[in-house]
Amino acid sequence: MESMRLGQWLKLNLLVFVLVLLKAEGGYVPITYVKSAVTKGAVCLDGSPPAYHLDRGFGKGINSWLVQFEGGGWCNNITTCLGRKMNRLGSSKRMANQIAFSGILNNRRMFNPDFYNWNKIKVRYCDGSSFTGDVEAVNPVTKLHFRGARVFNAVMEDLLAKGMKNAQNAIISGCSAGGLTSILHCDRFRALFPLGAKVKCLSDAGYFINARDVSGTQHIEEFFGQIVTTHGSARNLPRSCTSRLSPRLCFFPQYVVSQITTPIFFVNAAYDSWQIKNILAPGVADPQGHWHSCKMDINNCSSNQLDLMQGFRTQFLRALTVLGNSPSKGMFIDSCYAHCQTEMQETWFRSDSPLLAKTTVAKAVADWFYERRLFHQIDCPYPCNPSCHNRVFQQDNPGKNVTTKGTSSDASAVKSSFPKLSNKAQWIELLCIRTGWLLLTTVSLVIL
Repeated sequence: MESMRLGQWLKLNLLVFVLVLLKAEGGYVPITYVKSAVTKGAVCLDGSPPAYHLDRGFGKGINSWLVQFEGGGWCNNITTCLGRKMNRLGSSKRMANQIAFSGILNNRRMFNPDFYNWNKIKVRYCDGSSFTGDVEAVNPVTKLHFRGARVFNAVMEDLLAKGMKNAQNAIISGCSAGGLTSILHCDRFRALFPLGAKVKCLSDAGYFINARDVSGTQHIEEFFGQIVTTHGSARNLPRSCTSRLSPRLCFFPQYVVSQITTPIFFVNAAYDSWQIKNILAPGVADPQGHWHSCKMDINNCSSNQLDLMQGFRTQFLRALTVLGNSPSKGMFIDSCYAHCQTEMQETWFRSDSPLLAKTTVAKAVADWFYERRLFHQIDCPYPCNPSCHNRVFQQDNPGKNVTTKGTSSDASAVKSSFPKLSNKAQWIELLCIRTGWLLLTTVSLVIL
């Protein structure tokens, strides 16, 4: 009987521990479908309505709005767009009914000190063009809709009607392809609000550069050109760029940002893991797979590969020089092997988050937004920053990845068996399976 009670007691306290973890990661927010957008032709690739998740602001944040655009790459032709049509990146029918908000979207002050009580929106990504496409014709065979720009407009109209028109503070943000969205639509977003509102833009891991790959080919420029052509994006890219350059170049931030008039902040890793994997060393440029292990874990890179990555960093920093020293354009450029740092609690604001000038990403962004101080920091070269959370990709499933602290191979070996905390279900499952009675007892005593 006593052992049964002890077992129940331990299970109860483990549950409490898990709930604490879930709470730290942020609450779950239900989906909203913009059904009225369908009649305007503002639809996902499969013709389904666009969608977003809205967590209402409260207290002093009731008239402040953060609109975060989801990332997820792009589709560059009919084949790749058809592939997305059957999943959440091309159809709102495939999206989860609720998602967790963490990092910059967290609604608890201790995890998100400056934006926790804002109205926070996560706009779901289902067009494959960073919300720039608009092709009127719909192929009767594929039934693909290229309407990303219309989706952007429809979602904005819906949010304005729900109170965003009264915003005193507003930020358009996003990660990866969503970070590119926040760049390409920055001035357009500003135009939605009265002049008296404080409106700024934030791009997380969205500063994709036009660079040659390890074979000497400009693979990414060709790829971006195909996106622009397939989606009919040219008319929706910043006119300040397309009036000077080919539309395919205007999909790259380095040719656009100098003309953006709205204040904008860039959070980016100089060794962006997506760009290393897909711009510097894409599979097509590495048919023998020499870069595979290195791309999975920077600790596995040879000295020659690290030299090429240092060269990529140099190109990345050169592409940033177009920003100049304007106080309206801030930056947090760390030397981590990472991609997206504002949406995950561990890289946004936590006791062990990445630091630049002794400052977390969260504080840097907030100081810049509220004009408490300028923030224009570029990290020293890898591996100088021990606070980095370097990304490690699972060998058997490149879509799953974890982050490891610093650059220690030992730390990587210890942590690589656990998914990142934001992947809650897997983390909890592993916790329950792998923890022994001693750990459970320790956890229980700590909680009590």
